[in-house]
This record gives sequence, C-alpha cells and structure tokens, in this order.
Amino acid sequence: MNPEVAVKIFEAGKSAGADFVEIFEEKTRESCLGLKDRQIDTATAGTEYGIGVRLLYGTEVLYGFTSDDSEEALLKLVRTLAFGRIAEKPFAPVEFAPEKRVCDFNANAYRDPRILGQAMKQDFLFRADRAARALSSKIAQVGASVTDSVSAITLMNSEGLRLNMTRGRLRVNVQVTATDGSERLTTHEAPGALGGYELLDSYSPENLAIMCGERVLRMLDAGYITGGQMPVVMGNGFGGVIFHEACGHPLETESVRRNASPFCGKLGEAIGQPCLTAIDDGTLDSVWGSLKYDDEGTPTERTTLIENGILKTYMSDRVGAKEVGIALTGSARRESYKYAPVSRMRNTFIAPGNDTMDSMIASVDNGLYAARMAGGSVNPATGEFNFAVDEGYVIRNGKICEPVRGATLIGKGHEIMPRISMVGNDFEMAAGVCGASSGHVPVTVGQPTIKVDQILVGGR
Repeated sequence: MNPEVAVKIFEAGKSAGADFVEIFEEKTRESCLGLKDRQIDTATAGTEYGIGVRLLYGTEVLYGFTSDDSEEALLKLVRTLAFGRIAEKPFAPVEFAPEKRVCDFNANAYRDPRILGQAMKQDFLFRADRAARALSSKIAQVGASVTDSVSAITLMNSEGLRLNMTRGRLRVNVQVTATDGSERLTTHEAPGALGGYELLDSYSPENLAIMCGERVLRMLDAGYITGGQMPVVMGNGFGGVIFHEACGHPLETESVRRNASPFCGKLGEAIGQPCLTAIDDGTLDSVWGSLKYDDEGTPTERTTLIENGILKTYMSDRVGAKEVGIALTGSARRESYKYAPVSRMRNTFIAPGNDTMDSMIASVDNGLYAARMAGGSVNPATGEFNFAVDEGYVIRNGKICEPVRGATLIGKGHEIMPRISMVGNDFEMAAGVCGASSGHVPVTVGQPTIKVDQILVGGR
C-alpha cells in the first residue's frame, strides 16, 4: 500500500476519535494436491487478497475488511466503522519508522511452490498409498495430501509501524482406513513446518503411511476399555492437545479479560505440581506455529506460562494486555485480513521433565496408556474437555498390556493440572490448526510423556 494512502486512512480514523488505527493488507496463495482411491481427486490453487482496518477506542474494537484497495473504498470503510464519531481533541500527524522486512522461514533453502507447481507432490502421494496398502489386505482406503501457502503481508498502524512479512507453510497429511468386514477405523499423521517444497524431503511418505497403517490395524483388533476413574499415562507429541485446549485457551487474555477463564486472578499462585512447566513459544526455528512478528507487529517471544507449577503470566494481544494489565507477549493472531487479531497460542507445550516412561508405567497398578490422542471438544470458559484416545493400552501391574479402543478422557483442565505428578524426558511436538474468534491459525502442541494420577475415562 502507498504510505500516503495509509496516512489518509489513519487521519480519517483519528478524526473520528480513534485512539489507534491499523491496516492489515494480505495476499495469500494456497494450493493443495490430494489423493484418494489410488488417484488424484483434489487439485486446487488460488490467491486471495484483501485489506482489514481496525479502529481502537480504548479497548473497544471496530473492524472491517474489503478487497477493494482504492483510496475511496478504504476511507468509506473507516467512516462506516466510526459511524459519525468525531475526535474531541487534535491528533499528531503519523510519521513512519523505518520499514521492516521479515521472512518467517529460511529464505536460502526455500523452494517456492508458486514457481514449482503441483506436479512434484504426486510422487509423495503415491508412495504413501503404496506403502500403506502393502501392510495388509485389511487396509481399505488411503488418503494423502500436500498443502502449501505463501502470504505477503503489509502491516501499518497510526503509531508509525510499517512491517512487511512473508510467511510460507507446508503440511502433509496421510490417512489410513482399515476394516475387518464389520467395522472400519481410521487414523492419520499430519506434520507441517514453515517453508516450501524443500520440506517434502524431510517427510518420508512411507514412514508416515506405515505408522498410520500399523496403528489402525492394532486398534482394529482391540477390545473395548472398561471406563471409570483411573491413572492415565499420556503419550508425547500430540498428547499436548489436551493442555492446548483445556488449559491453553483459558490462559489467553481473550478469555481472561472477559472473566471467562478458571485462571482469572491466579497469577503467582500454584495451579500445578512443581514438575509442571508450560510454555508458549513463537520463536522456534521452522516450527509450524512460529512467526517472527505477530499480527499486530509485536515481535514474538518465548512465554513461560507456568513455571514449576506457578502461574506466571497469560498470552496477550494489545487489547488483552491493556485490560488485564500485563506485558505484550507477541500472541496476537488472525486467520486472514477478514479477522481482527486476538490473543492466540503459537507453539504451546509442557516442557520436558526428569521422569521416564518406564517409571510412569511401573507406578500404575490399573490404568490406561493413551499413546496417541485424537480430536475432542472443550468449553474454554470452564475448561471442561472430552477427548478421544486414538491409540490406547491397558496398564496392569505396572506393565503395558492389551490394546483397547473406545477410550475417552473427560475432565476439567484446571482440575487435571494438579494431578500431573510425573513429566517425562521424551519431548515431541505436533502440528495442528486451532479455531477461535479470530479464525483458524496454525499452531503446534507438544509434551513429553506425562502421568495424570486420576482422570475419568469413558468407555464404550
């Protein structure tokens, strides 16, 4: 955007009494190639462009967007948002600071999907299909996809910020379905990272397919668990989705400022045992949920949320930080120009501890080993969650025994955290997508293996 046009937009907002005016201009190109039934069934590519304008009156947020980048349309948008408001005092002219240009991925290694096209994805997809089907005649269906996106973002505000950001992400997905003639089960793996097609070399389609295929075949032959209150050992990596959903969202200022969090007013208090430390880090190199600047132009950081069981801070955006009275953490995020930014997670995880998985299993007489979690639901205001276990095993007399399916973990995040008594040293992370009031954004969850002393396990 022409800086002279941006200044006119800022002046229009200030003339309408706004304390702060922001312009978020975005052009995103996304493409996907997908396989199903041993043939390519999805091949899409498209580019979307638009501009979002945000006016802040204290902590009141007015937001609108348009795909018309003309000066006339943008000024009309500001007038529509302000709806007759008038400034009560003069305002200083906007002077831009030196322009910043940042790239979230390794530009030297980057292989641009916009130039290379879709064809190179095909080999990846068919290799995954062949590897999964070779495992067993019970493999009924294989699906695979490779999705990439490249975003060019210009962010300007009435405080003089002018920031140009380039973001590129690639994610692969392999899904395998097995059947024994009467039942069908499906599982998947979906790693992702910052970058372009160079990342395909780091993901083995055979390994992903075999991992899914062997898991689904084990679960297909498994019996059903008997539910009840019991200790649960939760596997590393995607097991962190429960902390993300049941505890992470209530630790965002978007929840705290609305008094819709069980953690309101608990800064400095013990909310877990000393073995528990939880972090949200936007600075991890090449990790799926990372970004160098958030969607308000604040540099991201490593934010320690819980340290040795003590609640240290929340994840904040501009509005949330002001209302709650904490520092900015670079956590403002949005799906696209169509959304106003709010505080959201980036890469959120339980930090490694000193325990081993063997010692956790040995400490359980009768319980569940949730090796891999699936999807679920949560009420952020209460922390109540309900998550399915994708791969589970009975723990009996300190040993992992037969596989079981149908397990569901039920509870409240703030009640479960004090019951985390052991934290392992086998930390892993997993890519995901999180939906909330500012749309769907890429996030990473993670944890080592952990032991929860007691949780309600739902059965068949």
